[in-house]
This record gives sequence, structure tokens and C-alpha cells, in this order.
Amino acid sequence: MTAQPIPPITLPPVKDSETEGKWLKTNLLNWLDREFIPEAINEKIATRAAQIFVRQRLEGENDLGSLVIAIVTEMQAFDFRESFFGEFAIANAVSDLILDSLGIDGCCK
Repeated sequence: MTAQPIPPITLPPVKDSETEGKWLKTNLLNWLDREFIPEAINEKIATRAAQIFVRQRLEGENDLGSLVIAIVTEMQAFDFRESFFGEFAIANAVSDLILDSLGIDGCCK
């Protein structure tokens, strides 16, 4: 059996960037607080990731994989010293939250 490539996931064009950003920030912050312990830095992380996501969407990026790469790349400049998380964990969490919102199981079985 040969491995099959994962098909790209394309999000619908952005209709309400403010609502998308608020949704992502809220859900990412909830995820961050549940993963370890609620920390003040989590709000900053969620805010920054949501800003990156919304800006990318407004620039016309709808491919989830490209959005995740943009988050990883831009979050490298974020100071994670006060957090248990890093840019890859944040980008993966964003991907999982979006997949879940679309009703797509992000886990491989």
C-alpha cells in the first residue's frame, strides 16, 4: 500500500474577518488554557495568532496548509519564554480548531 497525499483544504473566502478573528482568538485561548494552566501570556499568543490568520485571509490566502505555515513563520518572532508553547504547537492548534469547525477529523486513524 502506497501513501496517499493529503488533499489540500481550502477555506471559503473570508466574509467577516472580525468575526473570524474573534472566533479564533477565543477558541485558541480556551485551548491554551486547557492544555496546561491558564497563563497571562496565553491571551497574547491567541491575539497574535488570530492577527496573523486574519491578515493572511484578508490577503486572499484560503489554503489551510499555507495559513498554518504563515503562523509558524510569523510566530517565530514571538517571545515564548513565559509559555510552555511554541510556534509549531500554536499553528497545529489553529489547524485542529479550524478542521474541527469544518467537521473534519484532524486525526489520522
